[in-house]
This record gives sequence, structure tokens and C-alpha cells, in this order.
Amino acid sequence: MISYLEFEKPVAELDQRIAELRAAAEGDDVDISNELKRLEVKSASLLETTYESLSPWQKTQVARHPARPHFRDYVEHAFDEFVPLGGDRNYGEDEAIMGGLARLGGRKVVLIGHEKGNDTASRIRHNFGMGKPEGYRKAIRLMEMAGRFGLPVVTLVDTSGAFPGVEAEERGQAEAIARSTEACLALPVPMVASIVGEGGSGGAVALASAERVLMFEHAVYSVISPEGCASILWRTAEKAPDAAEAMKVTAQDLERLGVIDRIVGEPVGGAHRDPVAAAKALGEAIGEELDMLSRNSADELKRMREERFLKIAG
Repeated sequence: MISYLEFEKPVAELDQRIAELRAAAEGDDVDISNELKRLEVKSASLLETTYESLSPWQKTQVARHPARPHFRDYVEHAFDEFVPLGGDRNYGEDEAIMGGLARLGGRKVVLIGHEKGNDTASRIRHNFGMGKPEGYRKAIRLMEMAGRFGLPVVTLVDTSGAFPGVEAEERGQAEAIARSTEACLALPVPMVASIVGEGGSGGAVALASAERVLMFEHAVYSVISPEGCASILWRTAEKAPDAAEAMKVTAQDLERLGVIDRIVGEPVGGAHRDPVAAAKALGEAIGEELDMLSRNSADELKRMREERFLKIAG
């Protein structure tokens, strides 16, 4: 069953009508195939039209859709031979940030990313994708390993932000995020980061400070959530749609601003409607970027990152 968002109500109504017609026609001799086809075409057209003109707030809702694919889905459909590696060798295992060895189109890579979970139990286990210090320190460990063995690093970013709890602060959350960002910038091997859902604050930047940053068509990337921004500026989260508009959180805005380098298209209606197609499109885009980056030396890669982020700051 598809979970429809508020702005998809007209599409939901059409799909409900189609389902009712199909149910009514079962065991009936009346041919309603032409009517069904007409309604299906109309529904597909309405869905396409709707997604061609989404507002920043609507894109935020799509990026947060409960059925949107996450790290494990991309591992299953875009990568091969994934071998998870856990622990930061200092405190413990953080399941909000996963990583390990994998193959992408025959190329060996180190793969790291946020996992939000897909049901209540798994979301709690993965802490809704909000990484703790040990998660970012695990990412650092894996990036350092990638550098030693000459393996490209691929990251999949999907978090509302790093975990803000007291225990995370006690274990050095800010320092871990800063060190993870530093590890990205210092890598002697190619790194491609992809914003696949939400890219929230330092929790996202810590895994996205790469020389090439990709972003799904309906993903969002910002220093704070629209609700958080609205609460600060207007003292009410109800202004979140206005905040999303002002913050330029969409892939289209961020590509124009030079914050990201490439937009990866999603299936019509968002990645959650066809996770396999979305994963394959992302895998192909990452592979193309790695092919291009593999021609550069370690010094050239570091210089590319430095120039990229200094240009944004300027």
C-alpha cells in the first residue's frame, strides 16, 4: 500500500477509484478495461504534473516519506558483496551510521551511510538515522582504512541531524563531527557523497565533505530543519513551509548555488515508488563520478575538495 502525502490527495482519490472499479469488476462480465486504462493514464499524468512543481516544503515531505529507501535498500539494489564493519574501537557500535566494504560495478569501495530504519523497531534500533559520536568515529576509522588500502569512499547521507542527547554530548559529539569532516577532506582517495533523503546540519556534512556531492531530485540539504528554523525566526513551527522556501533546501537551488555538483533523477512520484530504479540510477551516477575521479592523484583530490569548499564559503 502506498502512503500518500497531503499534497497527493487528488492522486490518491483517483487511485482509490481505480481500486474500487477493479474490485467491482471481479467475476463480472462487464468490460471496464477502457475506463480503467483511462483512469490509470489520468492518475499517472496527474502524479507527473504534481511532482514537476513541488514546493521546497513538499520536497521536504517527500525526502522524509516513511517508505523512502534508506542505506540498506541501496546496498541491496546498487551494490554487491557488502561486508559490514562495526564499532569505533573506542566506545561501541552505532547502528545509525553503517559502513563496510562493497563492490559497485566491479569496483571495490568503502561504503558509509545513515540508516533510518523502515518500521518502528528498526527505527528505534537505528536511532532514526541520528548518529552518535561512536558512529562518526567509526566513519573516521573506515575512511582511514580506505586511504591505507587505496579504496574509493562512497557515502549515503540521510539524517535529520546528529543525535542531540546528553550522552552524545558527554562523549564528544561536536569533536567527533569535526574530526569526521576533517577525515573526509584529508582522504588520499576519491570520495563521492550522495544526499539521498535528508541532509541535516553537521550530522550530514561530516559524511558529505567530498570532492563530488550528488543529490537526489527530491532530497533536501540544510543547516537546520525547516521546523527548527521557523521556531527560531517566527517562534512557531507552523512557518516551516516559509522557512523551507527561504533556506533554499532543494537540490535545484543547491546546484545553482554550487553546494552540490549533480542532481540524480528519481522515479516519477519519488524514490519510494520504485526503490529499485532509484538505487540503480544512483549507483550508475556514483560509478560515473568515480570513473572521472580515478584519474586524479591524491594531491589533486585534496586540492579539489579545498577549492570546492572555499568557493562555497566565498
